[in-house]
Amino acid sequence: MRCHALSVLICGFATPLASRWDGMKVKHAWDAVPNNWESLGHPSNQTTIDLHLALKSHRENALGEALYQVSDPEHSRYVLTPHICARMYPPVPLSYGRYGAHLSKEQVAEVVAPHPDTLEIVSSWLGHYHIPSSSISMTLGGNWLRVVDVSVSQANRILGASYQLYQHVETNDTVLRTVSYSLPEVLHGHIQTIVPTTHFGSPLTEAMRPRMRLSTGVEARGKARSVLSSRDEDGITPSYLRWLYRTSGYAPKATDRNALGIAGYGGQFPSPEDLALFMNEFRTDGEDATFTVTQVNGGGYDPGDPGIEANLDIQYAEAMAYPTRHIYYSTGGTPDSNSLTDDPYLCWLRYMIAQDDVDIPQTISTSYSEHEYIMPREYAVSVCTLFGQLGLRGVSVLFSSGDWGVGDGDCLFRDSSGKVSVQFIPVFPATSLVARRATTPEVAASISGGGFSIYFPRQPYQANAVSTFLQNFGDRHSSLYNPEGRGFPDVSSQAINFFFVLGGQFEFVSGTSAATPTVAGIISLLNDYLISKGSTPLGFLNPWLYGAGLLGLNDITSGSNPGCNTDGFSAIAGWDPVTGLGTLDFVKLEEIIDDRLSNSGTSRTQNQRST
Repeated sequence: MRCHALSVLICGFATPLASRWDGMKVKHAWDAVPNNWESLGHPSNQTTIDLHLALKSHRENALGEALYQVSDPEHSRYVLTPHICARMYPPVPLSYGRYGAHLSKEQVAEVVAPHPDTLEIVSSWLGHYHIPSSSISMTLGGNWLRVVDVSVSQANRILGASYQLYQHVETNDTVLRTVSYSLPEVLHGHIQTIVPTTHFGSPLTEAMRPRMRLSTGVEARGKARSVLSSRDEDGITPSYLRWLYRTSGYAPKATDRNALGIAGYGGQFPSPEDLALFMNEFRTDGEDATFTVTQVNGGGYDPGDPGIEANLDIQYAEAMAYPTRHIYYSTGGTPDSNSLTDDPYLCWLRYMIAQDDVDIPQTISTSYSEHEYIMPREYAVSVCTLFGQLGLRGVSVLFSSGDWGVGDGDCLFRDSSGKVSVQFIPVFPATSLVARRATTPEVAASISGGGFSIYFPRQPYQANAVSTFLQNFGDRHSSLYNPEGRGFPDVSSQAINFFFVLGGQFEFVSGTSAATPTVAGIISLLNDYLISKGSTPLGFLNPWLYGAGLLGLNDITSGSNPGCNTDGFSAIAGWDPVTGLGTLDFVKLEEIIDDRLSNSGTSRTQNQRST
């Protein structure tokens, strides 16, 4: 008997095949409760939980192959096809089109779809535990199942788990999690991960806390006015950034089609009044700047209670990309909301991936990250693949790389066997940005987050760049990081002493939280230029940045990012895990785009997201 319906029918043969579900095997487990979390005991019997099951795709390398095919002008040079979030796989013949021909939502769903046998066996397993078909739906682009209103006692039986309430000792955030869960052995080849289970962190509770220096409103405003004319080291303003990265001469032309999105979490809201004051002071031609707020999963919106992060993000994104449309996504599902089980990343991704192509911004800025090691490997890979779906649809997603150099504190790392050692601490998703000091020539700031992934392998587009760095860096700290891991960051920006407005007062702030919207604004302008020429947006940036785009970047060759009681890595000529490839020069990148368009003979027809 075979069931193929997308609504995930529950087949009626659970009893004869019950033995299939007896051989339980651990899917993921911590040897102890993760650091900074303590158990509050078991929840009440009335507590329910929504489970998200990431199903393995029919062709697990297909998304990576398609993504590189549409994102890299030199895609054919690879001998092996890379999967962006996991190991390497042999190439498979695909025909998703040439560079820049991004896929539609429906096409991406076909790429990531699970095998019909996977749907059948998972449906049979859920049916064995009497989960009604009305509780099950496809989500997150077509290879995740969402199972709603499962009682905690039932979840414990299904997953061999022991869900408890856990509280973070510093933030008092409370979540419902388990330190281990299991699946029948027969399902390990079909299910990548289940959420929520053993992932305790979130971009809220474990975010890399920005190192902020807030001065008084009077002091900051006085210094802001001096910087407008002198560009000294007292602080950073939009006019300085636009001069430094050479965006001042460009006026957006595709504002009816191009948009810039900002992901917000943790009850952080931007203030229209603060934005107006900021633009009036720092960019007078943009005094009418506005933004829309989209509330995701009950994220809420209270402009009378502005947050530092939200205000900083919206003010610098607007100042760099005005008059481009801006959308702020206020995302719920946080530990301090009514739900103790929602995963903020998945809440945001579920909403975004479900949107029609024309409704997703071409550029998205996210100033949140968390320690990679606190999440299960398969969870990280599954979430990374979801971000890859956005890239395949032509979206450039940028993340901050953290504000604590190679790691904060003593950097004690506990592996899956319980062994404790000192390790540099990479952050997730942490694939784009790094902070830097406000000087000319630019120098790496000591807070610059960077290093090498524990989970994700080095990608082909950065193979030469990273290998060159490792050869030059030698064997310093060789036992403290994974030299085979994906190196980050990719690019960098100023991020020290940014002026912004909070509650009507002018303040200072430092951190990669400032760098992220700055770079996102520059990328948004490049996307505007492409769209105005009848072409498609940049989409997944990295293959282009490490290839043709490299000539449009300013290399940073001095400074370091100490941490973990070490001097960290050093900025050198070429790529390094402090400043990446360097900073963006808009004029040079615009010229590179012109060359690309002229060499293609004619401008490509816009895909449906831009028409």
